[in-house]
Amino acid sequence: MEEDAATEPIETRATGSTGPGRRSPLGEEMPRVRFTRKRLFVFVVFVGASAAFLYFVLPKLLGLRETWNRIEQGNVWWLGLAAVLEACSFFGYIALFRGVFAGVSRIDWRESYEITMAGLAATRLFASAGAGGIALTAWALRRSGLDGRVAACRLIAFMVLLYAVYMVALVVVGVGLYLGLFPGRAPFAITMVPAIFGATVIAAFLAVSLLPRDFERLVRRWTRRQGPLGRVAQQLATASATAASGIRTAIDLVRARSPYLLGAVAWWGFDIAVLWACFHAFGASPPKGVIVMSYFVGMVGNTLPLPGGIGGVDGGMIGAFVAFGVNAEVAVVAVLAYRAFAFWLPTVPGAVAYLQLRRTVHRWRAEPAGALRGTS
Repeated sequence: MEEDAATEPIETRATGSTGPGRRSPLGEEMPRVRFTRKRLFVFVVFVGASAAFLYFVLPKLLGLRETWNRIEQGNVWWLGLAAVLEACSFFGYIALFRGVFAGVSRIDWRESYEITMAGLAATRLFASAGAGGIALTAWALRRSGLDGRVAACRLIAFMVLLYAVYMVALVVVGVGLYLGLFPGRAPFAITMVPAIFGATVIAAFLAVSLLPRDFERLVRRWTRRQGPLGRVAQQLATASATAASGIRTAIDLVRARSPYLLGAVAWWGFDIAVLWACFHAFGASPPKGVIVMSYFVGMVGNTLPLPGGIGGVDGGMIGAFVAFGVNAEVAVVAVLAYRAFAFWLPTVPGAVAYLQLRRTVHRWRAEPAGALRGTS
């Protein structure tokens, strides 16, 4: 009898077996993090040290003596609204996931909740620039019976739809601030530079979507006898073809006007609204365009190999707000309050969802259903 994969040490990657000489039913082991005492100790020390630096050392370095008192004196009603808005942001994320995978898998609302919340918790807790959450999501899709290629295509489509909102916001808000269409200071470095980056990313992805549908087959035929370089070219072609398929799927979903796709806007919009509410909780109200731009500039910190971007995101947002002329003390307390909601709120329900997802996988195994081929 196959041993429960959940009882084994986990790595933050998907592997092809559940142990020596054994294969999982769908060929993949659950991506996990090895819970050794050393890792847990390092994680706790890092988070504790980061929190201590952000909440105690950073304010003193900036000469902000009353920061902690201001955090304690935040308006409870505004902070309560922030918690509700963060929950709405999570719901948008779940709705988008449900919309992307509806019709090609047996993943329903409950499974969508379990997969997305478990993935968010993994992203928040473990340093992989989000790779842990993506690996867990990919594993769950395969275990649901979804064909590997379809799963990859749909997961790429999900990420494209999610981050398309990010890139469009960088362009619209960045250009709007710089041209004076939105109120607020407009330093070129944090308005037009991010806008140019967003436009470049959008153009690059649209260009990839134009790759021929038989691009992979053509490259394989051209490089059949090219040795190691040919194999590398074939691997790159496979990755490019999969990416192009995912981007085209995202475009097709937009054309279908599924209301679930509004979840991408809700994910970012409500999360930004949490930051807005935190500013109000401490008696401040920067221009909305400044809040949006500082939020997205700070989010670049999520690419750092830090648990949940802790330290990188906070510092990036605070720095952006100060550059926009927002009072440094207000920026510090508002961002730290926002990060308390964004970092910790999904952790407990995400851990519970992870345990629920394990049970769901056992149920899928028991069901007499083969791999769902679906369409990409």
